[in-house]
Amino acid sequence: MSQYYDLGDETLWNPSNGAARLFHRQVALFEAELGLPSGIGPMENDECQIDPAALGVFTEALVARHGHAGHAVIRALSGGFVATVLVLAERAGAQACWLRPADSLEGARDVQVPLPGSYEALAESELRAAARELSRRMPR
Repeated sequence: MSQYYDLGDETLWNPSNGAARLFHRQVALFEAELGLPSGIGPMENDECQIDPAALGVFTEALVARHGHAGHAVIRALSGGFVATVLVLAERAGAQACWLRPADSLEGARDVQVPLPGSYEALAESELRAAARELSRRMPR
């Protein structure tokens, strides 16, 4: 059995039940963390509709949170989910801007000391690579 993540009549992703269940639980977690709807609808009869506009806003906030988290454990825990969402957003045509490096750490949360050089740039390159790899492994 599998689940379908669709945009209208087009299937964007067709994961196994286990992968879909885990992904959907992470969606709920990050919606709560960000205070934003994901645009990834509820799973009904093995199908889930995607709202590309909401997904774009959610993805942008998710990428920004991931990139500005200068904490290795938080980045490790969220990286796979963020990369998966990036693939869905790309397939849905949802445009999410990559974060811009911060001028300072003012307002930063969950910062781990010592900080690596440019952790935002590192986060972006890691996410882009992970999303490229996952895209090849996410059947439609």
